[in-house]
Amino acid sequence: MSSRSAQTITAAFVAATALASTAPTMPAHAQETVATYLARIKAIDKAGPKVNAIIALNPDAAKAEAAVKGLTGPLAGKVILVKDNIETADPMPTTAGSLLLKDNRTGRDAPFMLGLRAAGMIVLGKTNLSEWANMRSGQSSSGWSAVGGQTRNPHALDRSPCGSSAGSGAAIAAGMAWAAIGSETDGSITCPASLNGIVGFKPTVGLISRTHVIPISHSQDTVGPMTTSVRDAALMLTAMAGSDPADSATAEADAHKTDFAAGLVATSLNGVRLGVLRRAVGSNPKVIALFEKALADLKAAGAVLVELDYTPPAEMGRDEYTVLLYELRTDLAAYLQSVPASSFKGMAPARTLADAIAFNKAHPQELQWFGQDSFEEAEAMTDTAVYRKARDNSLRLAGAEGIDKLLAEHRVSFLIAPTAPPAWAIDLVTGDLSIDVGMGRMAAIAGYPHLTVPMGAVEGLPMGLSFMGAKWDDQRVLEAGAAYERARTVPVPKPSLKRWGE
Repeated sequence: MSSRSAQTITAAFVAATALASTAPTMPAHAQETVATYLARIKAIDKAGPKVNAIIALNPDAAKAEAAVKGLTGPLAGKVILVKDNIETADPMPTTAGSLLLKDNRTGRDAPFMLGLRAAGMIVLGKTNLSEWANMRSGQSSSGWSAVGGQTRNPHALDRSPCGSSAGSGAAIAAGMAWAAIGSETDGSITCPASLNGIVGFKPTVGLISRTHVIPISHSQDTVGPMTTSVRDAALMLTAMAGSDPADSATAEADAHKTDFAAGLVATSLNGVRLGVLRRAVGSNPKVIALFEKALADLKAAGAVLVELDYTPPAEMGRDEYTVLLYELRTDLAAYLQSVPASSFKGMAPARTLADAIAFNKAHPQELQWFGQDSFEEAEAMTDTAVYRKARDNSLRLAGAEGIDKLLAEHRVSFLIAPTAPPAWAIDLVTGDLSIDVGMGRMAAIAGYPHLTVPMGAVEGLPMGLSFMGAKWDDQRVLEAGAAYERARTVPVPKPSLKRWGE
């Protein structure tokens, strides 16, 4: 790279990161325009360090920006990116990263998008993701898709952005939009938020509609905001939440919808009892030291820390996998059957998981780095009785006998732990590192709210602090996270746009 190119990239990036440490009451990138973000994407995503977080750009973004001029409100004119398994009415395909859906232009908005548009938000583009939301194979590399290639972590370009909302996490860390939408079945919002050093919120399952979102599991899927502050996440959640007649899981959403940002500035941790999931910290001394600093900040803010000696039973995760396999086969088929035939140019329409498996076998570029073992297991998972037993058991262990029991027995309001380990090296040959830090799986299976807030870094690699609460306790979880955000004394790292150690 020439020195002039390096200077250009650095200049483009300065504006993106200058506000990363802004006080949480001030939305980051508040004055940014579509043109500014497009220039930044051109400089650091498509050229220079090539973060590769953006899979498609909205050709109508500037037109949408002009249309919202004059609107008022905290979200008016804010520019967002949307994970590419979520349909928007903009002229962009929704691919889930698969070549099978490269022409999937439905013209439909996921219902929650209507609230964001009404608030004046502008869709700039779609973000890359782990193909099929990381449910095609157990050997995958987070952030890789056949359509988008490999997304990189802007804090260390040779290290994982985590998945499957990898592009959303990397893009916001690198200042390519004001905020992004991710989706999660188990860890796909919180892990990339943690590894990329941003805020990620997985709401209670059923608070936000999943209609027109390419699914894995109706039991666990949700969408959620990925931002640079807890306040921004709360603002977006307020616009996104609500009941949808087409999604039965959201029947109670309107009853729990509120202004999630109201009162965040005044919240306090004084006297709040927090359950410390000590066994979720792992054994890395530097991770432990960083977590201890977070605990010290919480304690200084008045929180009462309660040590919990708890390990989730192995059968919880085992049964979760059975549930995901069974529901993937049925839920994906339901989605594919809703897609217009015009989305399958030059081929017979794919309507089932078996069709997707056959497509992958016929297109070697799909399977060049890893296979589709999870797809094949899901296609064979047809025993409804086994599925129902697995769902009942995993839900009981994660909910009633997991989070609910821990909160009640120890009289704590929330559970806290590191969200995920520091970013591991990208390895397309052998796939992702096995994660031994964090306990977000309980919240994912139970469908309970899970917020991750940056707590600092280990060797320049960001880590997040998780706050998990009871079902429908979304507002209180956000309040606790905002209070910690104000109390945090450890600096939050800014992306280097270099390889780790350089």
